[in-house]
Amino acid sequence: MFKVHDIRKDFPILSRKVNGKPLVYFDNAATSQTPQQVIDVIVDYYSNYNANIHRGVHTLSQEATDLYEQARQKIQAHFNAKFSHEIILTSGTTHSINLVANGFSSILKKDDEIIVSALEHHSNIVPWQMLCERTGATLKVIPMNQEGELVMTEYDNLLSEKTKLVFVNHISNALGTINPIESIIEKAHKIGAAVLIDGAQSCPHIKPDVQKLDVDFYVASAHKMCGPTGVGMLYGKEEWLNKLPPYQGGGEMIAEVTFEKTTYAALPHKFEAGTPNICGGIAFGAAIDYMNTIGFDVIASYEHDLLDYATKKLLEIDGLKIYGTSKNKTSVISFNLKGIHPYDVGTILDKLGIAVRTGHHCAQPIMDYFKIPGTVRASFSFYNTKSEIDILVEGVKKAKMMLS
Repeated sequence: MFKVHDIRKDFPILSRKVNGKPLVYFDNAATSQTPQQVIDVIVDYYSNYNANIHRGVHTLSQEATDLYEQARQKIQAHFNAKFSHEIILTSGTTHSINLVANGFSSILKKDDEIIVSALEHHSNIVPWQMLCERTGATLKVIPMNQEGELVMTEYDNLLSEKTKLVFVNHISNALGTINPIESIIEKAHKIGAAVLIDGAQSCPHIKPDVQKLDVDFYVASAHKMCGPTGVGMLYGKEEWLNKLPPYQGGGEMIAEVTFEKTTYAALPHKFEAGTPNICGGIAFGAAIDYMNTIGFDVIASYEHDLLDYATKKLLEIDGLKIYGTSKNKTSVISFNLKGIHPYDVGTILDKLGIAVRTGHHCAQPIMDYFKIPGTVRASFSFYNTKSEIDILVEGVKKAKMMLS
C-alpha cells in the first residue's frame, strides 16, 4: 500500500515553512523536489569521488568514470534503449532539443517541412524556427481544440512527402494533456519522417519504452524526476546519432586532432564535448532508482486520484475555469478566476505558503489560443496529499474574496 506520509519524510524541504505557513509545493511541473537519497549521492560524490572522468589513470578519475557510466546504463535500462551509447547526457531537455535541431541543419533543405504541435513548450518551438531560418524549411503546426487536445485529423492533412521531422511533447506542461504519441510516431514513419518526443513532463509520471514506441529521439530532464537541475538526456536511435554531426567541439568528443583535420569520437562521446555535469549524471541515475523503487504504476494511480480530487474541489468555486479538460491528462490543473489576473492569485497563495506557477508557462501560443494572459497552474506529485489540495482550495477562495 502506498504510504504518502512515509514518502514525504524522504523530502527535507517539505517540512519547511514559507511565510510562516507549512509549505504546500504545487509547482512540480517546473521542478520536482529532491529526496534525501539523491541528496546523499550528491554529497557522497563531492566528498569521496570528485574528479574529471574518462581521462585520468588515477583512482579517483576511474571511480568517478565508473559511477557516471553506471548512471548512463541505469538511464538506458529505464527508457529501454537498445544500447547505452544511444543515451547522450546533456544539460537538460532544451540542450537535447537544440542538439538535434543543430544536427538537422546539415540534412534539411529548402522546401522541406517540419511539424510541431500547438501544445509545445517554447523549447520545442524556437529551435525549430531557428532551424527553418537556417535551412529554408517550413514549419507546420498541428492545431488544438478547446479541450486542449491536438486535432489529429489536421495532423493527417499536414503529413506529406515533404515532411522530414515531427516534434511533439508527450505531455503538455501547461495543460497536462497526454498526447497520442504512438499514433503520431506511426503515421510520421509511414511517410519517412523522423520523430522527436519531448518527454520533460511525461517522465515524472510515465515510464516510456523508446523501443516499443519506435521513436527516433526522446528527451528528458532530471530535475522533473526528483533529480538535480542542469542535467538531462537525449535518447537517439544509433543510426540517427551516427548521421548527425557533433553539436559542440572540444575535449572528449574527438578521436584525433591535428591542425589539418580532426576525427570524432564514437557514440556517445561524439555529442559530449567538455567536462560534463558528472555529479548531476550520477544523481540522475540515483533519482531514477528512487522513483522505480516506488513504482511508476503506483505513482500514476496515486497522482490520478489527486487530479480527480483537486478538479472536483476547485470546480466547486464559482467563477473558476479550468483550461485543459482532456480525458487523457496527468496531474496538472491550469485555471483562472473570472476577472482576476493569475499573477495576483499566485501572489496571495504564496503568502499562504502555497507554491504554484503563474503566467504562460513558456507556452504562449496556448494562452493566445484561449485569449488569456496566462493561468494559475497547480501541478501535483506523488508526495503531495489531498489535505494539501484542501489548503489550496481554501487559498483560492481567500484570493477570490480579496481580489473580487
